[in-house]
This record gives sequence, C-alpha cells and structure tokens, in this order.
Amino acid sequence: MAEKKSGIDQALIRDLANILKETDLTEIEVEQEDLRIRVSRNGTPVAMSMPAMPTYQVPPAAAAAPLPGAPAPAAVEAGHNAKNAITAPMVGTAYLAPAPGARPFIEVGATVKEGQTILIIEAMKTMNQIPAPRAGKVTEILVQDAAPVEYGEPLIVIE
Repeated sequence: MAEKKSGIDQALIRDLANILKETDLTEIEVEQEDLRIRVSRNGTPVAMSMPAMPTYQVPPAAAAAPLPGAPAPAAVEAGHNAKNAITAPMVGTAYLAPAPGARPFIEVGATVKEGQTILIIEAMKTMNQIPAPRAGKVTEILVQDAAPVEYGEPLIVIE
C-alpha cells in the first residue's frame, strides 16, 4: 500500500517567506521530488505610477562603453567607498531609469529620501524597485544602465 504524504510542510513555507523578507525578493520557488512550492509577495508600495517596463535593447558596443565620469572597474572592485555604498540585493540587470530614454531615478549630486526608488533590478523577468535605505546625497553611481549586477555588488554611494 502506498503511503500518502500528510499535507504541506508549513515550516518550509515559513522558511521561504522569511527568505523573501530577509533578501527583499518578491518571489521564490522550490521543487523537491513531486512537490513544488512557490511563494510570492507584493512589492513595496510606491507613491508614483509607472508604466510597464519595456525590455531594454542595448547594442553590444554601447554596453561595453563606459559612461562619461563612470569609475574605473578597478575602483569598484577595490571596495571604493564601500562604507557608504548601496549594494545589489539580488542578481540581475540594473536599470537607472524607469524606461529607455526616460530621466534617471537619480543623478550624482541629488539628494534622496529614505525609501525613494534609486534604480530597478530586473531578475527573472520581474522589475524590482530598489529603494534608498537611508536619506543622503548621491556622490557616485557605480553601475551603468542595463548592466548585469551580482548580489552584494556596490551600486550607488549615498553619503
């Protein structure tokens, strides 16, 4: 006689929900044997209304060219301003504006408020608005528009 599983592992669901909260992700999915669990949550409410994000089409030459005034990659790798740097909370593609050709969320010299959207990271076809964790002045933008980013990579310096 085949043994039937006794319900869903609620501890696993709680663990997944905690991972969402701790990592600021909006969705996570796990598959074990014949069980598949997907946990998702709504993103942080934003006061502004934004149109759906189109897919960026960046020519390879433009993606490789550094922006004027952008720091050299070695400066970022050496932990440049690591103390005040806002790091990527996830792996994905960083976008500095809400749409191609639109005005960027922030610029060097701008003052930001805590919770203000400073950029978007696209991960698994989901646009994740990244809020400023504190108020301050933007002194450096360490990532280029439409550039891939790794978890923990310095993105923006706010002092």
